[in-house]
Amino acid sequence: YNVKYVNPPKNLFLSNNPPSKLDLRVQAHGFTLLRQKMSFTFSPILLDLSAFAIDSAQNSVLVTSDNLIRRIGNQISSEISVSEVSPRSFVLRFDTLATKNVKIEPQYTLNFKPQFNLSGNIRIIPDSVEVSGPSELIDTLQVLHAVPVTFNDLETSVEQAIRIVNPERTSIYPDRIILEVPVEKFTEKKIVLPLQIINLSEGAEIKLFPPQVTISFLVALSNYENVSVADFIATVDYNQVTEGRETLEVKVDTEILYIQVIKVTPSSVEYLIETN
Repeated sequence: YNVKYVNPPKNLFLSNNPPSKLDLRVQAHGFTLLRQKMSFTFSPILLDLSAFAIDSAQNSVLVTSDNLIRRIGNQISSEISVSEVSPRSFVLRFDTLATKNVKIEPQYTLNFKPQFNLSGNIRIIPDSVEVSGPSELIDTLQVLHAVPVTFNDLETSVEQAIRIVNPERTSIYPDRIILEVPVEKFTEKKIVLPLQIINLSEGAEIKLFPPQVTISFLVALSNYENVSVADFIATVDYNQVTEGRETLEVKVDTEILYIQVIKVTPSSVEYLIETN
C-alpha cells in the first residue's frame, strides 16, 4: 500500500526518504479485503508526523511495527485485522526548517508581429518568493527560475501566470509569478539633429559638412508626439581626426528606452580644421 507522510511538526521537515509503500499481512473475509484494497488504490495510508514522539536530541523517531499496526488499523475497516507490517521498522529523520526570500528570474522568448515590439519594462510580480527547506540547501539558493515560456506573433500586451521551478525538498510561496509584457505597434519618425563635437582639443576649431544629420527611428504610437530633438544627441569624435582621414563617424544616443534608431543620414560627415 502507498504511504503519504503528512503534517510535519512546526519548523521541522522530513529530511530522509522513508518507505513510500508498506506490505501488510491482514486477516478478513475475501470481499472485505477486495473492498479495502480498492479503497487504498485511490487513498494512501496516511502517517501523521506530528503524532510521533520525536527524540529532540537526534531529531528522529524509530517507527516500529506495533506502532504502524495501531495507526494503520485506525484507517481501515474494523472487519480487517492487521497482523504484520513490512518493513518491521524504519527511522524518520527531521531537520530544522529554514526560510528566506529568493529572487525570481523568468525565462522567456518574445517573437513579435511586424511593426510590433516591446514598449516598456517587463514586470515580474512578485520579483521574489519565500522558500522553505533544509538550511544547508536554502543557504545556497541565490535565484529561482520560472518555467521557460515562448510568446509568438505578439501584437498585444501579455499578462500571464508562470509556475516557478521548485527545488527538491523545498516549498515555495507563492508558487507562481505574473509576467507582464507591454507590447505596442511602432511607427517610423524622422528628426533632424545638430551635430556636436566631443573630445575637442582646447583652441581647436572644426567645421562639419553637413553640420546636422537626419535620423529615422521606430517609436511606439503612444509616445510618437512626445519624442523630440531634445531626446537625442548626435556626436562626432575629434579623436578620430587623423592625417588622410576625410570623414568622421556619426554616433546617435538617446536615454529613451524602446526606441530603435534604424538609419542616420549621413552616417559620416566631412570636416575642415580651421587654423588661425
